[in-house]
Amino acid sequence: MRKLIVAAFVSLDGVMQAPGGPDEDTSGGFIHGGWTVPFADAVFGAAMDALFSRPFELLLGRRTYDIFAGHWPRVPADSDDAGLATLFNGVTKHVATHRPESLDWHDSRALGGDIVGALRALKAQDGPDLLTQGSSALVQQLLASDLVDTLQLLTFPVLLGAGKRLFGDHAQAASFSLETSIVSPSGIVVSRYVRAGEVQTGSFALD
Repeated sequence: MRKLIVAAFVSLDGVMQAPGGPDEDTSGGFIHGGWTVPFADAVFGAAMDALFSRPFELLLGRRTYDIFAGHWPRVPADSDDAGLATLFNGVTKHVATHRPESLDWHDSRALGGDIVGALRALKAQDGPDLLTQGSSALVQQLLASDLVDTLQLLTFPVLLGAGKRLFGDHAQAASFSLETSIVSPSGIVVSRYVRAGEVQTGSFALD
């Protein structure tokens, strides 16, 4: 079976919108696009290299797909990002969309109307893990449907106040175990959580 990995850049107050640039996603009047860039350091780079070092297929919402499809095929061969561009351009992309006919990036596949059912079927197959990038609305749907096996979070030391969030109001209760964690020199907390069963409760009340 495949694992479904949610990888996300997130602020201290849970915002994940437009981490990479000012024009990436200004919907809702978001004005802080590119908020991760000042914190990028060697540990950040190593974390990203490790994330993409194992075989994977991308799992994307439509807005993130359009952003990626407009960027990665156009990255010059001599760019610092050429290796990642080659990787993203070559892997299979599974996309939550109502417009499957407009998926023109190489090896892009629409999930269909029943996204949860399609993903359960994909997870049951043999093959590379399914890896999200961005795609906040899709990620919230995955969390609400208990489809997430791993959370790979890079938490940045910044409060954004408003914007699209990683966790919505409908995430299914679940327990995760912290597998690894490291703090970068710029203050990014790189954490990997794996699904660990149901929520356990107790009490600190005196007998």
